[in-house]
Parts: sequence; C-alpha cells; structure tokens
Amino acid sequence: MARKMLKDGEVAVATDGGGEESYDYDLFVIGAGSGGVRGSRTSAGFGAKVAICELPFHPISSEWLGGHGGTCVIRGCVPKKILVYGASFRGEFEDAKQFGWEINGDINYNWKKLLENKTQEIVRLNGIYKRILGNSGVTMIEGAGSIVDAHTVEVTQQDGSKQRHTAKHILIATGSRAQLVNIPGKELAITSDEALSLEELPKRAVILGGGYIAVEFASIWRGLGAEVDLFYRKELPLRGFDDEMRTIVASNLEGRGIRLHPGANLTELSKTADGIKVVTDKGDELIADVVLFATGRAPNSNRLNLEAVGVEVDQVGAIKVDEYSRTSVPNIWAVGDVTNRINLTPVALMEATCFSKTVFGGQPIKPDYKDVPCAVFCIPPLSVVGLSEQEALEEAKNDILVYTSSFNPMKNSISKRQEKSVMKLVVDAETDKVLGAAMCGPDAAEIMQGLAVALKAGATKATFDSTVGIHPSAAEEFVTMRTLTRRVSPASKPKTNL
Repeated sequence: MARKMLKDGEVAVATDGGGEESYDYDLFVIGAGSGGVRGSRTSAGFGAKVAICELPFHPISSEWLGGHGGTCVIRGCVPKKILVYGASFRGEFEDAKQFGWEINGDINYNWKKLLENKTQEIVRLNGIYKRILGNSGVTMIEGAGSIVDAHTVEVTQQDGSKQRHTAKHILIATGSRAQLVNIPGKELAITSDEALSLEELPKRAVILGGGYIAVEFASIWRGLGAEVDLFYRKELPLRGFDDEMRTIVASNLEGRGIRLHPGANLTELSKTADGIKVVTDKGDELIADVVLFATGRAPNSNRLNLEAVGVEVDQVGAIKVDEYSRTSVPNIWAVGDVTNRINLTPVALMEATCFSKTVFGGQPIKPDYKDVPCAVFCIPPLSVVGLSEQEALEEAKNDILVYTSSFNPMKNSISKRQEKSVMKLVVDAETDKVLGAAMCGPDAAEIMQGLAVALKAGATKATFDSTVGIHPSAAEEFVTMRTLTRRVSPASKPKTNL
C-alpha cells in the first residue's frame, strides 16, 4: 500500500523542511493507551511503518508498570464502570420489594468475586488491544520510552537493557497519573489505581475530592455497604459542571446515605489500632479503613526527557501542542491526557485519529472540541453535552432560555424511592439553537449520547419540540419541555463561587 505520509514542508501542519532520511519506522508511539493504540493502527492503515512501546501490564500503574489499553481499560473507565454496576444492585434489591420480589433474610455480598471478575475482564481487554495492534501490523516493544533526539526513542526494559529506534515522526501518548495530596501521613492514602484493586472492601471510607472520581467512588463504596464521608473544598461537588445539576447530584449522594463535607479539606492522616485517623481543617477527626485522594491527575511526562530535545511543557508538566497536536519540535506530536486538553478517552481517540489523517493520510484536520459529551457515573449518573447555563451566559450575545423538567421516574413511583430525575436544555433566545443539554437520572449517559448528535447537527428548540417522543420513557421529556423555566440576560448573570 502506498504511503500518503505528508512530505516535509508540504502544508502548514507538516514537519519542518529538510531532506529525506532513512529511519527504522515512519512513526514511533510512546504509550499504548487509547490514544496511542488508535494513532498507531490508523497510521498503519495509511501505510506507515509503525512501532509502539508500552510498560508491562499491571492493574496498578507505576514508573515501570502499565499495560496495553492504558488507564481507561486497566485502571479507569472500564473497571470503574464494572464496580458501578456491582454497586447499583443494592438499590435494585431495595426497589424490587415493591415490585413483588420477596427477598427474605440477608443478601450476602462477595467483594473478592467482583474483584476477580473485574481483573479477568481487564486482562482480556489488554490482550484484545495487543491483538488489534498485531493485526494492524504495528511492532510492539515492551519497556519505558524516552526521547533521545527529534528522531530517536530509547526504550528501557525491566532488566535495565536499552534499545534505540529511529522514526520520522514520534507520537507521545503517555496519559496521566493520579496524585497524592502533600499532607502529613499521605502514604496512608490511596489513589483510584489502588481503589480498583483493594483486597478487602472498606467498611468506612473517607474520600478527598469533588470531581468525577471522588463522587463515583463515593457511590460505589456506599452502594456496596460502606459508610462514606466525602470532603471537597467548594460548596458543591463537580466544579465545572452546571451549578443546578451539581446541586441535584449532591442531593442524590446524600439521599443514598453519603455524608458530604463541603468547604472542607484534610490536613493529616495517622495510623491507629482502629484504622486511619483523619484530621480535617475544621478540627474534626474520623477513623477510616480507607482514605482515597481523588484531587486530580498529573501528565505522565517526567521521564520522557522532553527538555533535552526542546519539547515544551506547561507548569503542570502537560505537553504544549498546536491545533494539530504538534509539539514545539515539528516532527514530535502528542495526544490525550499528557496534553491536558479535554481529558476523556473518546477525546484522545479523536485527537489520535486527526493526527493520523494529518500526518499520514494527507487530510490535515484539527480535533473539534465543541459539544463533547461526558458522563459522571455516580448513582444515579449525570451526563451533559454542550454549554452549562453558566458557560452559556459567559459566551452569550443574546438572552438565554432555560427549560427544565424534574420528575419522579415511573419505576420510583412504584418502588417509593425519593429520587427525582432532572433534565435541562439551554437555548439561545434569538437563534433558538440548543446550546447545552444535561440530565441526572438513570440511563443519562445513554440518552445524552443521542442528544450529542442533535447538538452537533445544530438542532434548535423547535427541532426538539417537533420530534415525537418514545412513551413511556424518561428520554421523551427532552422533546416535551414546552414551558420556559426562566429567561436570563447576560447582563444579569449570577456570580457564583460554588
């Protein structure tokens, strides 16, 4: 197959000028997570000779342990969602009684069984990623990659031996890693890596953080029967999401029995005979079996030797790239969490696909970050696409129309669970264009994926209104919201520090 690789100086997004040289590979990829695997196999599909290096497999990552599939598959989205499924059954068993199911006696739970099945699944997926690469003709090399110069990667194996490989282009896709907060006793805390592989299910859990990971693990552990205390610095969890939806999530977490501690932080951890003593900045003390730090992740860029070759990084270590994912060194590129743009697996896939098309497909294309949907898999989940009400007001030239629907799902009307589903549309008053959509309730992510297509296609509120709903379903609420909740002017936008 003829290669369609961009020639030096051919277009603005191609590599810098210079004569053709001979290299071992057209492309060498460092990191076989979602972005690295996608970039490798799509580039190979365009005829490029590709190699990729990745660390040996292990569920808990380190400087020398990783695995094909990366964070999402091995210690992120996939195992997390498996645990969410497991935790959701607690509510299902409670709700089932009102539907006629007579559940007598205790319902026993086997954490080790779930852990074993979760591990089997990620091992299976790790093998699938390897097969995908192999079937695409990509050469796989095990070890830690670092950059020697603009066209050379050195791979260090576990025994200390080193190999050097040259390539016309280098793609960095090393992802990010969870961090521990620097307080006394931090070594007693765990990150999401360890939380997904605990030998014993905690009975008492303390979580520090208010983002995706924090609220998801709060839901998981509470769903599996643990007492959970969630600490975060703001007034509400999930900073960056729509404030109204954040309020709903907080209410649901409390409704499920999770103790929330807004505006609070942890200052010290210490080991006691009864567990880990947790001290807060309010002077409170708790005892926990597990303390999870879920306060953010840092780009995996430290060991790549980037400074030596002139690849620029920002203050947190994220690799700086242009609109085409090219670094400050013209033939070195980077995608995914290591660039700290939108840190979602599907976004890394998009960036990697655009990279391959640009460099090897002769189709220069920039990643499009508009209307990227996402979901928080708390119980029940939150999912959004487009602008929040606050973001819409920040960007608005016109008034904003807000439509909301809060209702008791049909299932809850029988089970008597006091937990409403909430939906929201944010609309430009002049153009009628739907700027954002949000939902907190069962199946939110499944519903929002469909709405993301509508927003991407430029749907208006009239489009939603003219669409026939599916009855009975929660999703039909999005096409039956006729009554305006409020009209907000950019000039009167509320100030918030939530």
